[in-house]
Amino acid sequence: MAKHDPDLNLIFQALSDPTRRNMLAMLGQGAQPVTVLAKPSGMALPTVMRHLSVLEDAGLISSEKTGRVRMCRAKPETLAAVDDWLAQQKALWEGRLDRLEEYAMKLMEAERGTGPEA
Repeated sequence: MAKHDPDLNLIFQALSDPTRRNMLAMLGQGAQPVTVLAKPSGMALPTVMRHLSVLEDAGLISSEKTGRVRMCRAKPETLAAVDDWLAQQKALWEGRLDRLEEYAMKLMEAERGTGPEA
């Protein structure tokens, strides 16, 4: 993986936690202060900061402190790497399933005596 490519392992690890996925969904509505992101979870602020740190390390969010307020923003471009990987996997498995279906149809036709082998 090239240096500039996001690390899929870090991204999937970050997305594996429902609290972090919820925070990311909230950030999909726009930039949010940490206190707003913390409210639905009911967690202590240090725990929330740890979750946000995981998201930031994965490149899914960025944060900026202005005065006493830390604002977080989603970085949706990072999800493009996940989308690309998932598209490759989908194409691979669809191809395999298409070949399996084709093989099954040939077997069924041969069993009925209607196929080219009959």
